[in-house]
Amino acid sequence: MTMEKSAQKSDLTPVQKLGEAIADRVERWMPSPFLFAIILTYVAAITAFISEDSSVTDIALSWYDGFWNLLQFAMQMVIILVTANVVAYHPKVKKLILALVRLPKNGRQAVVLVGLGSMLSSWISWGLGLIFGAILVREMGKRAYYDKTPVHYPLLAVAGYLGMSLTWGWGMSSSAGLLQATEGNTLMQMGFVDRIIPATEWVFHTYPLTLTGLSLVFGSLMLYLLCPPNENCRGIEHYVEVKEETNSESCDSAETSQQKPIQKPSLADRIDNSTILGGIIALTGIALFTRAFFTQGLGALDLNVLNFGFLMIGLLLFTSPTRYLKEFYDSIQGSAGVILLFPFYAGIIGIMTGTGLVDTMTESLLSIATPSNFPVIAWITGGILNVFVPSAGGEWAIIGGPMLVASAELGIPYGQAIASYAVGDAHTNLLNPFWAIPLLAITGLRARDMFGYAITMMILLIPFLAITLYLLPY
Repeated sequence: MTMEKSAQKSDLTPVQKLGEAIADRVERWMPSPFLFAIILTYVAAITAFISEDSSVTDIALSWYDGFWNLLQFAMQMVIILVTANVVAYHPKVKKLILALVRLPKNGRQAVVLVGLGSMLSSWISWGLGLIFGAILVREMGKRAYYDKTPVHYPLLAVAGYLGMSLTWGWGMSSSAGLLQATEGNTLMQMGFVDRIIPATEWVFHTYPLTLTGLSLVFGSLMLYLLCPPNENCRGIEHYVEVKEETNSESCDSAETSQQKPIQKPSLADRIDNSTILGGIIALTGIALFTRAFFTQGLGALDLNVLNFGFLMIGLLLFTSPTRYLKEFYDSIQGSAGVILLFPFYAGIIGIMTGTGLVDTMTESLLSIATPSNFPVIAWITGGILNVFVPSAGGEWAIIGGPMLVASAELGIPYGQAIASYAVGDAHTNLLNPFWAIPLLAITGLRARDMFGYAITMMILLIPFLAITLYLLPY
């Protein structure tokens, strides 16, 4: 048995050996997302105590003062996540997913297809990409099980998470970009910038579009190389119970409908389920959403416009107000962990800002920035801060002002600064499991099951991002 294992190990490529080595250790040591946030709170507190000479009382008060500072932004993020969940679970979208999972002929193709689906949908909306990717992972895992196709389910989950970890910050739901595209935003009020920065500078521009295209190719290649040999693959059945594929769902629904006594719907029932009332307001909303782009161009895109659009698209898909509300109830469950953790990460922000720790970190990094290396420094800054504060909007509220001032002084376009920072924020999502909570709930995995390969992917992306950000002109 030992000889067989050593033979299998020797057949692995260097990339596969790296992935398995890290995965083995992470499975033993990775804490849960909530415990991870608590540990980071202590790390931030101890760092502030040592670096800033802050007292324990000052640190505790800073943590308390910051605890609720992200409530408005947290609500906006939850709306993105829930509305995207509702859209992704619509039967028509589910039908598309079921068609996609039948395309791959082997495990490598399955992993690459899930990665591409996650990265492309995350460009449209990080919430859609996260949920669409998670459902794609689960259904692809089930399809591989039924077809007896070897595929490594933890790596499949990383592929479904890759959009959240690479391309979303260059897309239409970039938190930093959307905030800067909003009139009268915080950084304008504080005098760091004197104008809005429209979407034509940070998403609909050749620089972020080129970065996205290159990342699609490189990310897919790394996923392909990371796939373990067939004999080393652990399918979905190793992590969750998989029911045999039958038409039980349709049968169950049919039986349920037969068992229910037929009752004449009351006037209130007809109003609650009126597709006319829901459809009219949804079409009105879609018309207003579209009008914003016709009158203001692509620069109309901001956080509120994006959320409004997804709310109306969801209502248009379901039309019935009661059915739409039920989908919201079901979808909010996947956001429970995010809602719980947001105040704790806001508390970490409080420690870092209240004690001056974030100023020390930012000044140290930006002090070595030059016109040629600024994108790389912005990427590193965003990556480090995201480990402690996995909220792009929360991070940008802290360092966005100094970063935009530094970029202006060095002659770096605002759009390039936002794009460079954004990929740093996305990149270390492969280390911090905060945003993986909805994906974990859908796939049935624990953080420790998939984050070995996630951390491996993070390491493999480092040389690619460093070289690309350094050489690619805006």
